[in-house]
Amino acid sequence: MSQALENVVLRRVRVLDPVANLDQPQDLLIREGKIQAIAAQLTDIPDGVEEREADELILAPGLVDLYSHCSEPGYESRETLAQFAQGAIAGGFTQVGILPDTQPTLDNLGQLKSFEQSITALPEPKPTFQSWAAITKNIQGEALTELGELTQGNICGFSDGRAINNWGLLRRTLEYLRPLNQPIALFPKNLALHNGGTARYGKASLMYGLVEELVSVETTAIAAICELVTELKTPVHLMRLSTARGVELIADAKKRGLPITASTTWMHLLWNTKALSTYDPLLKFDPPLGNPSDQAALIEAVKTGIIEAIAIDHQPYLYEEKTVSFGKAPVGVIGLELALPILWQNFVVSQDWQPLELWRALSINPQKCLGEKMEAIAPENPQPLILFDPNKTWQVNHDNLHCPQTNTPWWNRSLSGKVVKSFL
Repeated sequence: MSQALENVVLRRVRVLDPVANLDQPQDLLIREGKIQAIAAQLTDIPDGVEEREADELILAPGLVDLYSHCSEPGYESRETLAQFAQGAIAGGFTQVGILPDTQPTLDNLGQLKSFEQSITALPEPKPTFQSWAAITKNIQGEALTELGELTQGNICGFSDGRAINNWGLLRRTLEYLRPLNQPIALFPKNLALHNGGTARYGKASLMYGLVEELVSVETTAIAAICELVTELKTPVHLMRLSTARGVELIADAKKRGLPITASTTWMHLLWNTKALSTYDPLLKFDPPLGNPSDQAALIEAVKTGIIEAIAIDHQPYLYEEKTVSFGKAPVGVIGLELALPILWQNFVVSQDWQPLELWRALSINPQKCLGEKMEAIAPENPQPLILFDPNKTWQVNHDNLHCPQTNTPWWNRSLSGKVVKSFL
């Protein structure tokens, strides 16, 4: 399909533009693989350009993943940087934030610059990669990195990607970073209350005999961070929100005018503790899956914008790493190539969300969380765009994925929905 879209007019493509709040058919002129014109009806068609009806296709902004894990450097046997880039583009993600837990960690300017060189050396097409610079040395939560120096790197902001429970250190972080005007992403998790829980406390966790995690592990951390933000006025982003009570606290913080944004992961929108009856290690996450009421609250919060963004939190593992008992399994799944079709089928086709509601949570809202701005779709506003065929069926297997790992509940299953071209 991608090669067939070099010189063509696509008639009645469904254009989703969350900036202009537009969802309507448009004609699209593509010359040499680039979009040259978009209009309700194109009439002045150059010679030699094919015309075809394309009302099955969707043109929309490229997707933005706030945070995912890159296995290179350090864990290339799981996935190389090149495979990571190819998978992101194949899944429609034209911008990806990379968490600092590479090996060595992205906690100093030299390592950041080395990583940037590796990204520059990647062949096109590739997404825009930006790193989250570590807040603490070796992401151990004990001593601050050289925060000011790290701003010289190509970073999207600061995050350890894991909980920081040294509240004095976190206070200094917010004080130091306030004048630097850089996004700060924090994982709200109270380690003093965390007991290694693998399921949210409730009927299902009791029934299945799983180690339970209290809602307060998340909510006490959210409350403490909100109090710091109230006093220090430093904007923060809260990542991996997973509970209904957490949603209530975020909604309250927004009502009080606190500069707080939030995200949840796509897997917490799709699954809840009832699925843990099989003890499938592919469903182990941090934070753990919530109860059905938590899942419902997250879905509604994304729809209403209390939670701005859906993050993928892509994390590949070798087969032998993940094929262990539920309690011993590492947390996370692959997702960059799978998230869009699965979210579309589960929330748009089901009519729980409007198409623009999903696209906002996967594109312009993540950019807003990063302090960036996206323009309306137009030839004079160059920006990454993708063509998505929501009806194209394909099999989740090695033939169709760039990521070499299999840690996903959808392995060997058939999906509907595929990105057929990216315009970068």
